[in-house]
Order: sequence, then C-alpha cells, then structure tokens
Amino acid sequence: MTSAAGPTLLDVLRARYPEASGRSLKQWLERGRVLVNERPVRDGRARVAPADRVRLAAGGARAPALPALLRLIHEDDDLLVIDKPAGLLTIATEDERERTAYRLVWDHLAARRPPRRPFIVHRLDRDTSGLLVFATSPATKRHLQAQFAARTAERRYVAVVDGRVAADAGTLQSRLVQDQGLRVRPGRGGKAAITHYRVLARRRDATALELTLGTGRRQQIRVQLAEIGHPIAGDRAHGSRRDPFGRLALHACRLSVVHPATGAPAVFETPAPAGWV
Repeated sequence: MTSAAGPTLLDVLRARYPEASGRSLKQWLERGRVLVNERPVRDGRARVAPADRVRLAAGGARAPALPALLRLIHEDDDLLVIDKPAGLLTIATEDERERTAYRLVWDHLAARRPPRRPFIVHRLDRDTSGLLVFATSPATKRHLQAQFAARTAERRYVAVVDGRVAADAGTLQSRLVQDQGLRVRPGRGGKAAITHYRVLARRRDATALELTLGTGRRQQIRVQLAEIGHPIAGDRAHGSRRDPFGRLALHACRLSVVHPATGAPAVFETPAPAGWV
C-alpha cells in the first residue's frame, strides 16, 4: 500500500462491489474483513497501489438476519424467498435508492461466507405485498426467468375488490399498453394479459378473490379488475373509492417453481393479511 498515490480502499471496494450499500462497506472494514496483501485494513481512506491485492475475507461475523420488515420464507444456496411488505419497492428508482427489498437482501447475502449477491427474477409493485424470489447466481436467474416466460411457474394472489363479483370463477383476457409515463391501460396493439380468478368470499360491498397469473404483465391484475368494474380496494389510481385496510388489498400468496438445483417442485406460501378472506 502507498499513502501518496492510487485510489482509496473505499473506492476500490465500491468499484468491485457496486451493489453494496455504504453501510455494508463500512461494516466490512470495521470487522476486519477487507484484506490488502492478506492483512486486514480498517481505514477506507488508505491508498491502494496497483500491485496491492485486495479481497474480502470469507470469515468474519455471521450474516445478519434480514430486517424485521422482510419475513424470510426460504433460503438455500440457489435462491432466497421473502414476504415483502406493502409500501416497499422491489428495486431502486430515481427517487429511492436505498430502501428497497433488493438492497436489504443484498446486505444480507453480502455478509455470507463467502459473500453472495442477489439477482432479480421478478418484481412486485411497491404497494403489493407477498412472495418475492431472488436468485443467487446468474445461472439460477436464467433458469427461473425461463419458467416465468414459459408460464410454468405458478403465481397466485389474493385480492379484495370493490363490489360483488357475480361469477364464481372466470378468466380475464385483454391487451395492455404501457405509455411513456409507465402508466398501464387496456389498448389495441398491447401485449396479451391473462388472469384467472375464483371467488373466495362475498360481502355486502366487496369480494375476496384468488387470482392466478396466466401472464405476468406489469400491473395486469390491477388494470384488468378495474376494467370489469371491480378495482382492488385501496387502488385509487384505478378507480377504487374504498380503502378499508389502509393499503392496496393485493397479496402474492403462493409461488411454485421447479428448483434449479434439484429439479423438484418448490412451493412457497404465505397467508393473506388478517380480515381479507
């Protein structure tokens, strides 16, 4: 190492681990996990020479538990499944970089021995809660996304909608267009969207539905239910005038995929919030 030239150790870490949060980098340094020429260096301001060897030690503290707002459903060497709360983004936007499910999972996996990183397989809207799966390698990501594209992965939701849905079961089919402002609406020339539903319970002015995706278009459940006159409760953007739960009443309750390592079915479930069904 040199004190006169070269990038700082913190700069090297940021370049090597671009997805890591500033908090993760600070913790790695504080815990002595950052090795320069096989010696722990805790000062991120230290200069690194071109010949210096920098690596992250496989040892160190145990990986921290996921934050309480993310309920861990399953974790193994290939994938991680969480129950995401409503109000939390899946990945960063221009307005929010740090408080996302991806960032929280990244911090969790980065502290593993050896460190790992998550890969996005699919997304949930900020206001939708429920099951979200992350891959822990590019190969697993491709394997899972191929199942989503082939429509062999099962994705099931529970929703509470305005009004009483007449039919006990049915299929919603439409074509959806996304404009430059990322708003989704029915329209000619759009992509085909298919959602299957069945009634779980009817109340005086609301219906609880189970919904299974035939396709995975952005906001398709919200748009299609609004299109038939039954917007999801709390979905003011699509015409709902009721908000009995103080949130969008949409929850991803079941996810079934073929496990990329074992080839066996992997089924994950989480119940809908209390009072929905």
